Amino acid sequence: MAAKIPEVTSLVREAQTAFTKTFGGAATIAVSAPGRVNIIGEHTDYNDGFVFPMALPLVTVIVGNKNESGICRVQTLTDMADRPLQVEFEAPTSTSQLTPSSPAWANYIKGVVAYFPGIVSGFDAVVTTSVPLGGGLSSSASLEVATYTFLEALTATKPTSLKEKALVCQKAEHKFANVPCGIMDQFISTMGKKGNALLIDCRSLESTLVPLCDPSIALVIINSNVRHSLSGTEYPTRRRQCHQAATTLGKNSLRDATLSDLENHKESLSEEVYQRARHAISEIQRTQEAVDVLRKKDYVKFGKLMTDSHNSLRMDYEVSCPELDQLVDIATKCPGVYGSRMTGGGFGGCTVTLVSCECVSDLIAHTNASYKGQATFYVCQPEEGAQVLTL
Repeated sequence: MAAKIPEVTSLVREAQTAFTKTFGGAATIAVSAPGRVNIIGEHTDYNDGFVFPMALPLVTVIVGNKNESGICRVQTLTDMADRPLQVEFEAPTSTSQLTPSSPAWANYIKGVVAYFPGIVSGFDAVVTTSVPLGGGLSSSASLEVATYTFLEALTATKPTSLKEKALVCQKAEHKFANVPCGIMDQFISTMGKKGNALLIDCRSLESTLVPLCDPSIALVIINSNVRHSLSGTEYPTRRRQCHQAATTLGKNSLRDATLSDLENHKESLSEEVYQRARHAISEIQRTQEAVDVLRKKDYVKFGKLMTDSHNSLRMDYEVSCPELDQLVDIATKCPGVYGSRMTGGGFGGCTVTLVSCECVSDLIAHTNASYKGQATFYVCQPEEGAQVLTL
């Protein structure tokens, strides 16, 4: 059966209890920010392309208070995080800047504190989350955006725009987590709207809400429970290969290239760089086409584009893994399934499957019977972006 997604209120209670035990008293501020699933448009964001994510009911919650001590004290309740689970660091000043250190989970918070436009004088906070770590559902951006939202409430500082808020969180991930990610994850965690996916133009940073609330269909996220990490060499290598291909093609980015352009320069590229570019160019085109057919409720065509996306990620971009391939293969053989693909950076994590609502139980049963690992299932609809919660 599908996993029961914790209610935000239960996460807040859990964090409040831990806050009282660790810091004393009761937290007066609570915020949440969602993870995301990218429905189609993978590894296109840093190629100035299009992505099509939606915000999830899986969220990160932070509760806390200002302490005026100049010290930031944070505890995470996430068992999968690296140790220690509680950290202290000095709030940044004009003469003392924050730098990355261990544990790794705290760097996402420290990075946002470092680049936050308001004055942070110190705080106590507890973090908890229902977003699986390493699942390709953007637990990192969820933590960053929750931290920024917490600091907004803490300091009464408002960003010039939601776009600026997302950009600060992206910068934190670049500089403090050493992950050169695109803007998608922070954008959707900040700007998600219930009942809608979000088409994001990663060049102009313009976004368009696209209704996704047909009760006859469901999106099922299947966690392979193979954890992935983007801070190694594979992600930066693929980003560098795409830049190399764009340069060879005489383009500012692969957003400006066509498959014909690529074929005309094939002899000037290594086979590996050629394949990376072929994925990026075709995926940008697929994403635009997918949104067009979704608006027409052509789920058969949309599903085919999802599966085509997976095959491109598997063959040309080489970021899938046997477990993800098996989950997609199982899903696409189930009646009522329109399409399936890996989602997120790859090398583990989750798949996303578009399926008729009446066939969700059969999909779960068939996957449980056939998958060699232990899968976790989430049946999701698009949810809201980051919020300050009422205590």
